[in-house]
Amino acid sequence: MPQSDAPDLLLRVGLSGGIGSGKSTVSQTLADRGAVVIDADLLAREVVEPGTPGLAAIAQRFGDDILTPEGALDRAALGRVVFGDPAARTDLEGITHPLIAERTRELIAAAPAHSIVVHDVPLLVEVGYAPRYHLVIIVGASRETRLRRLTDLRGMTGAEAEQRIDAQATDVQRRAVADVWLDNEGTVDELRAATERLYAERLVPFLTHLVQGLGVPTHEVPGPEEMVRLEARLGYVLGEDLDGALELDPGTDSLLVPLAPGVPADAMRERLARAGFPAVGEGRHASADPGRPVVLTLREHTVGGDG
Repeated sequence: MPQSDAPDLLLRVGLSGGIGSGKSTVSQTLADRGAVVIDADLLAREVVEPGTPGLAAIAQRFGDDILTPEGALDRAALGRVVFGDPAARTDLEGITHPLIAERTRELIAAAPAHSIVVHDVPLLVEVGYAPRYHLVIIVGASRETRLRRLTDLRGMTGAEAEQRIDAQATDVQRRAVADVWLDNEGTVDELRAATERLYAERLVPFLTHLVQGLGVPTHEVPGPEEMVRLEARLGYVLGEDLDGALELDPGTDSLLVPLAPGVPADAMRERLARAGFPAVGEGRHASADPGRPVVLTLREHTVGGDG
């Protein structure tokens, strides 16, 4: 079913990577190529600028000692208050996260029709956001490389760099959610070139297929790790826990997807199409992602059912 008449249709890409990985270079390169980049760190600062409701709420909760003489947020002072205090951190997140989410929605709504929207989220893995996106890009580099960058380029001590890295997700956790892993052991120019190839060879065709409602024909079957990511993505889209529920349709190369209970078939088809799996036949969908071809077949029974 063609989707070119859906002006709000966007290719949503999640971008993350550990500190010192080179994520900022990838983010800037994608922006230079025309992607709409929404930087979660920048939004976190924006919502607590002087005069904002966010800063007022933080000052009310933690006191004026977390403000500079000029009335701006003293991040070091606030950090001393919330560091090691889970309750205080929860209170802070309860103030800032809804504001960041609201601002993110505003920016997404303002994006031009049929855009590639890249959500740059440092803690994407830690907060479990990966299934929300059509595609997740992780920028990776070895621990040794990242430590060297943090000490040589950012002026951190070795202990500070170790602490910052250890506070974030591990590479094993990041690889588990990565649809694309951009290795950054080389030069900045090499990373930019790899990012530009990714944009031209995968993101642009993915968006084109998504808008046109075209699935990629394939006889491939996802491997175990990709199956886990696929189940998480489809589960988020359909509102179902699909952990282990996808299985190969006997005699075919497609995966059986249980119909979500209470969701009309037309609504389910629309959800799948917008999520990057347009219909290619009655009860069949195929991925619009040229780098992750898969065919899905809907089946008339719910998760845990007997068929």
